[in-house]
Amino acid sequence: MISVYSGDMAVTPPIVLTIAGFDPSSGAGITADIKTIAAHECYGVSCITALTVQSTQGVRRVEPVEPRIITETLQELVSDLEVASVHIGMLGSVLVVQAVADFLREAQPPHIVLDPILKSSSGADLLDGPGRECLIQKLLPLAEVITPNLDEASALTGLAVTNLSQMGAAAARLHSLGAANVVVTGGHLEKAIDLLSFTTSRGVEQEVFKADRQRSGSTHGTGCAFATALACHLAHGRGLPEAVLLAKAYVAAAIANAHPLGLGVGPVHHLYRMNRQRRASAAVSEVETAHSRN
Repeated sequence: MISVYSGDMAVTPPIVLTIAGFDPSSGAGITADIKTIAAHECYGVSCITALTVQSTQGVRRVEPVEPRIITETLQELVSDLEVASVHIGMLGSVLVVQAVADFLREAQPPHIVLDPILKSSSGADLLDGPGRECLIQKLLPLAEVITPNLDEASALTGLAVTNLSQMGAAAARLHSLGAANVVVTGGHLEKAIDLLSFTTSRGVEQEVFKADRQRSGSTHGTGCAFATALACHLAHGRGLPEAVLLAKAYVAAAIANAHPLGLGVGPVHHLYRMNRQRRASAAVSEVETAHSRN
């Protein structure tokens, strides 16, 4: 077991399980999730649901993993490790959706974040109609929070979702379908607005998170990064509104610190904090060198 350190005490990091597809460009999917989990001082474990042929220029092919392999992988992981939080991304087929739902119903992990990925940013279908219906019926009620973007919220509810008012209506419809808590992400709006609609003892409450939209060519994987960061903050014991705020800030910084990679839409910089740590370490080293010379 890997440990992080707080003072003189070794602290075991929360274990976050990501169930998602494989993006060989590492902008989204499993490998991007693992980077995000590491950035949030959690230990990441994973189960691949689909292989893809893709790059920054788009998705060329999707090949779902056999559901039996997914079931065995998930059962093996939870028999060995105490999973604090689960992130669910691309699933790829109705059979995979069913396998993941069956596992979660039995395992009952403390936190489940569902990112209902239906299409790639380049427009490729990543979950068909039957898979979408199964996701609504089987996975939606199991998740602590779901994180659809505008297009996904529209596809799941059948409603137009292009502004804050419509985001609220879509969230209400998702609650009626069984979602306990919803974050409708509006990063493609002129103002980057996210709407959190959450259930409390007083009923359903809503909170709006606003930020200036960043003009960047490096936005591939923002949805995955947000949902995975949210799962990490929940694993650390933070409340949902705080977790949403921190996850949104992380994605904004990952975009701002991204490098222009590839010929298409480049990835965010999931591990940008490592650069800051290196600069801080270099500064400390220079100071120590100067002191030693004196």
